[in-house]
Amino acid sequence: MAAVQDKSGRLAEIVEKVRALGPTLRDRALDAERAGRLSDQTIADIDATGAFNIGSPAEYGGDELSVRQQLDVVSEVAKWDGSCGWCVWVAASTNWIPAGSGARVVEEVYGPQWVGPRVAGSSHFPASRGRARRTEGGWIISGGPWTFGSDSLWAPYTNLGCITDEADGKRLLAVQVPIGELRFLDDWQVAGMRGTGSVSLMLPSDELFVPDYRVVDFSDIAGMTIDNGLAGSLWQAPSLGWAFSLMGGMSIGIAQGALDRFLDRSAGRPIRGTTYKDQLQAPLTHLMLAEVHSKIRSATLMAQANAAETDRLGELAAAGTPADPEYMQNFSARVLVETAYVAKWCAEAIELLQRNSGSTAIMESESIQRAWRDARVITLHGALNLEALSENYGRLMAGIQPHNFAGITTLDRFAPAALKKAG
Repeated sequence: MAAVQDKSGRLAEIVEKVRALGPTLRDRALDAERAGRLSDQTIADIDATGAFNIGSPAEYGGDELSVRQQLDVVSEVAKWDGSCGWCVWVAASTNWIPAGSGARVVEEVYGPQWVGPRVAGSSHFPASRGRARRTEGGWIISGGPWTFGSDSLWAPYTNLGCITDEADGKRLLAVQVPIGELRFLDDWQVAGMRGTGSVSLMLPSDELFVPDYRVVDFSDIAGMTIDNGLAGSLWQAPSLGWAFSLMGGMSIGIAQGALDRFLDRSAGRPIRGTTYKDQLQAPLTHLMLAEVHSKIRSATLMAQANAAETDRLGELAAAGTPADPEYMQNFSARVLVETAYVAKWCAEAIELLQRNSGSTAIMESESIQRAWRDARVITLHGALNLEALSENYGRLMAGIQPHNFAGITTLDRFAPAALKKAG
């Protein structure tokens, strides 16, 4: 097991640089919304803070911060602009995909110098329209479009989900494709997170040859069965814990930014229909602020605990003493449903702030209304179906296996063999 290094100094340095850049990110947010993407200058500026490097391997010059430390960076970026936070979250939380694809892909992704996120992912759900068939030396992929390609506009590689249907049945493959072999659609017209540029992707022609080493069974990536040559315990951390603990950081950062903005704009502002001349002096404001605090605080503690547990589980696995499958299944189910609650509580907190901000808070230039929309988009993410996640975790609590389904958030891969038949 590689020694765990104290990187608190590096974390503080990155957070301080993000904080200094923050007002600029906030000022650029409206232009990014109207353009449907962050500017290349914004990507370069975020890269200069180190935020895109927090989950990259140390062997290739990456900071390889712990998941708990990465959470703080994602939250700080999202506090200033949700779309920037989303792009940093994707950049950090998808590193496990190339890392799980083997040493050659790792070298290809992290070896060269690059400004911006290193890898993106798209359509790793059962509904993937991508198809793959074997050919000499590799695979032919076809189909599309691959939707919700966050970070794909800037990353050197995007990992596409493709379905192959061979003699052993349908399988989900992860296919690493260079940016120059992709075509981007102008279809990101959405209610929130508009600046992320999470466009759909197509191939330049009907089919594309991809060499064999860039095509990996998704179950091998999720199970971390392929040697990648990386020594740190981060690469043994559970992928769902990594991805979704950090996702909670987005919601937390956006909510904290909205709260900061509310306090700033409310000083000296009268409340219509009352005799209060200063909103911050009104008891009704104090009651609302306490509720907002409690929602954000609860969300923060939950996300922090899940991130810390993700790190602990990675360290156990790296030491050769991994947690048992039943615990891993329960943890993965729990981190999913708790992240859905983090998103819910933060969105509710922002709605309270929005409702108490007056009619001027609907202006395009007002960051509170953007936070309101961005936070709601997180709650609608395909992996954060609160009711479905609640049922799955509740089934586990009741001693019943969760639903068995294909895709990135499947839980059956962790289940002890004796329990799988009960699902």
